[in-house]
Amino acid sequence: MLIVTTIDELRRQTGVLMRERGGPVGLVPTMGALHQGHMSLVHRAGEECNVLVVSIFVNPTQFNEQSDLDNYPRTLEADAALCERNGVDIVFAPSPAEVYPQGFASSVHVSGLTERWEGEFRPGHFDGVATVVAKLFGMAMPDRAYFGEKDFQQLAVVRRMTADLNLPVAVIGCPTVRESEGLAMSSRNSRLGTDDRTSALQISRALQAALVEGMTGNTDPSSLLSLSRDIMERDGILEIEYLAIVDPLTLEPREGELQDRDRIITAVRCGGVRLIDNMELRTQRALQETIPAGQATGTGK
Repeated sequence: MLIVTTIDELRRQTGVLMRERGGPVGLVPTMGALHQGHMSLVHRAGEECNVLVVSIFVNPTQFNEQSDLDNYPRTLEADAALCERNGVDIVFAPSPAEVYPQGFASSVHVSGLTERWEGEFRPGHFDGVATVVAKLFGMAMPDRAYFGEKDFQQLAVVRRMTADLNLPVAVIGCPTVRESEGLAMSSRNSRLGTDDRTSALQISRALQAALVEGMTGNTDPSSLLSLSRDIMERDGILEIEYLAIVDPLTLEPREGELQDRDRIITAVRCGGVRLIDNMELRTQRALQETIPAGQATGTGK
């Protein structure tokens, strides 16, 4: 495995591997502090691509508070070792000056998808995300790029940007990886104290409750949200920033009846740590339509 820090070296080494193996090239963009959630993306990319690049770059333009940027964990040595054990070919770890050289004056803004939810609480965040992802696509020139569904709004923004700018990259969303008790994996989880971690488990339980309720026939978004909110607010620890059921493409709040594959999304603060999560919802009708005729009523032979 190679660790490279410049765009020229990244392209040169990727080209060497391409000539040896052929494509496609897969990219897993990260900010480091890698965990098994990231490795699930690496494993998927490794199955589908002949050349695998992981970028590790703590992107300063997507942080709203300087203290968050300063305190973000930087563990390149451990991250690189984890990547090597999991079959990564190239780790691209550029400096801020390499990504944003003197005189850099451009940014990417995706309208519509970025004003609500994370965008409301983190103004400018998605401009930073869209800009750095567009640059990483230009630097690494991947055929496929892999993102976790845990950051569902980010995934939607990247997909929209990639389509709008006609970038020749397939954006692949991968399922959220959870700890054994259901908490969505995140580098922020390490900052949770024991009591806070116990409270944080209510997040996934609340979303799961809405999922089960929808699967058993409840199609009222307000009712599902009330159920989830009651669970999250039960012990008075979690501070909900937003909780919504949205259209998975537009991220607009669902009005009227729940639609199959809508998303329930949330952001909460738990002991000073900000956590996000989401789940895909299913409707009873859609699930019944996937059951072969006769099985649902027990009349099949």
